[in-house]
Order: sequence, then C-alpha cells, then structure tokens
Amino acid sequence: MRILITGAAGFVGKNLVETLKCAADGRDRFHFVDEDLTIYEYDRNSSLEELDRFCSDCDFVFNLAGVNRPQNTEEFMEGNFGFASTLLDTLKKHGNTCPVMLSSSIQATLLGRYAGSDYGKSKLAGEELFFKYQQETGAKVLVYRFPNLFGKWCRPNYNSAVATFCHNKANGLDITVNDPATELTLVYIDDLVNEMVAALRGQEHRCNYDDQGQVVEAADGRYCHVPVTHTVTLGEIVELLDSFVEEPHSLIMPAIPNGGFAKKLYSTYLSYLPKEKACFDLKMNVDNRGSFTELLKTTDKGQFSVNISKPGITKGQHWHHTKWEFFIVVSGHGLIQQRRVGVDENGNPFPVIEYEVSGEKIQAVHMLPGYTHNIINLSDSQDLVTLMWANELLESDRPDTYREDV
Repeated sequence: MRILITGAAGFVGKNLVETLKCAADGRDRFHFVDEDLTIYEYDRNSSLEELDRFCSDCDFVFNLAGVNRPQNTEEFMEGNFGFASTLLDTLKKHGNTCPVMLSSSIQATLLGRYAGSDYGKSKLAGEELFFKYQQETGAKVLVYRFPNLFGKWCRPNYNSAVATFCHNKANGLDITVNDPATELTLVYIDDLVNEMVAALRGQEHRCNYDDQGQVVEAADGRYCHVPVTHTVTLGEIVELLDSFVEEPHSLIMPAIPNGGFAKKLYSTYLSYLPKEKACFDLKMNVDNRGSFTELLKTTDKGQFSVNISKPGITKGQHWHHTKWEFFIVVSGHGLIQQRRVGVDENGNPFPVIEYEVSGEKIQAVHMLPGYTHNIINLSDSQDLVTLMWANELLESDRPDTYREDV
C-alpha cells in the first residue's frame, strides 16, 4: 500500500508518519502489518515533480498541509485552498481516484467566535473543493474538522495553547491566562492518529454538524470526526500542569486515569522537558545499615520506595494495623520473616513464616497486616536491594508502625 501524506513534517504529519512506519513491521498498537507499506512524505520543501510522482500511484492521501500563521491573511487562501486545488488536479491528471482525507478545522463552521475568520473561510473553501472533487470523480473524500489539538511534537507559540502552556511550564517560563473559565475542546494526537488508521481501513467515524457547530454522529454523514475529545477549561489545564511541575519535589503523582485528559496532558508536558529537568535527585535516607529512598507517591494508590540493606543487616522488625506492603527483592539474597502478633489459644507465639528471596528469581511478598516482619540480607558481600510498595502514604503523626522483633 502506498500512502501519500502532505504536511508530513508538521505536528500531525510527523505523528502519523512514525505510526505508519511502525505499522509496516508490526511494532504498532494496531496490529496493522503491511510489509509492502510505502509512505510518500510531501512537505513545503518538496517539489511539484515529487507531488506528481506520488499522485501517480498512491492508494490513499492524507492531506495535512495547510497554513496556520501566515505573514498576511491572503496566504490563508493560498496555502489552504490553493495547495488543495493543486493536489486534486494532480490526482485527476493521473486518473487516480483513491480515497483522499482533508484536514480542516472547526473554524470552517464560521459560527460564534469563528464568524468572519479568514482562516475558517480558507478551510471552508478547501472543504467545498474536496466535495466537488468527490462529485466529479467518484473518489471517496473524508473531511475532518479538527478542534484544538495537543500532544508530543506540537509547536509551542504557534497555534496550540496547550503546547505553549506545556512548553512554558516545563521550561520555567510564565504563561498568561486571561480567563481561567474559558473552555477548550481538545483532541489528543494519539486519538487523532487512531482515527486516521481507522480511516485507512475504511472504518472512519462519520458525522454532520448542527446549527451550533456541534458534532452529530451519522453513519452517512458528510463529514468525519475523531470520536474521543476532551472539554476542559484553561484553569483546569494550568492546575494540572502546576501539579506536574511539583511532582519531582513532592513525589506525588496526580491521578491520571487511563484514557483521561490528565494522562494525555502529562505525556505532552513531559515531551517538552529540557535535559536538566528530565533527571532529578531523590532524598536518600542513609545510615550504617544501608539506605531507604522514597520513589513515588500517589493520591490514592500508595507509594513506592527502594530499600538497600548492607551485608548481614536486618531491617524492619515492626508491624501495622491496616497498612500492607509488597517487598520485591531485585538484587541480592535475603530472608523475609513474618509472625502474627500475639499468642495462640495455648499462649504460645504464632509460628514464624519465612521466605527466602533473591534477585535471581523475582517475587512479590505480602507484608500482612497484624504480622510483624523483617528482611535480612543473607549475603556476606552483596547489598540486598528491595523495591517496596505500601498501600497508603506515610503519615508522620499517625504512621501505623509498631516496633516488635519477629
């Protein structure tokens, strides 16, 4: 399959190109394997001769080329309508009626704050050109009106407030928010690419638009749309970004539910981190027994730590009422012991449970509530390294930790 992507060096184009490259050898998440996949990348530095060659035999076209921030408004029509016309004329020249996708904008509705938009007018003209092309040639046309987009590789200070906010927060720069209550409808780049791959397979999501410019799903709709969107305020975005900035200091990871906006925003924010902020020190609590270091805390899923015990050292010797933990030895050779607190019906101590653990066979061992426990480094020469997870954060004034030897 031969796929032409115009605007291939742009934000959406780069993400789509890299996804399809992975698809060619089965390394993608779509299980979309095509060993004969060929990607024709066309961008502003490409020649019309290349466009002619690509249009002669391509099997699908993603037209992502466009102008967002021109020097003058006339360039909107030239870049968004003019190139679309050149593309379609070249396809017609070769009698190529393969499916053609158009990247348009919600501004093409010319409704509300978009009324009178020169950018919107140029996008609407491009849409009508594509629909006319469909009538004339019978080619399948897929017109997408994208709202605000965000994700990795998006250019800050260009046409995405989210990209600008993420870039500035990641680099310690100020941002300006005139009205925190302003709502944005956003599409994340991976959700957009998912839809592009669906379109490639003939599984695009069709829709129409009502008189308010809202999507109305329709199997025979004139337009196409990305089904996963997020509506958030500027204030909510800034609040989340502030919590991301604070994470290396507090170690508290904000709630990032799978598929939620916060998860996607965090991935976007991380993509703008400079080298010096992509690595940060952790506080190691060091003594003659080894060290204990907190790694990560969550608001509702407990916290992670790493414990290093020197040869022959025993750590722990305490129990908890409610708190429970996992001990996972990843290096070294050790012994975990646990004993239920108190005595049995005969007045005897409960038996000690033992687990011999090693980095050679990684296992997770529960530290049971109501059981005093320890961990012993059995080696004479090697440190014992243990990852630890506790189901709740440590409260220094209520630690739920009670000293008792196993």
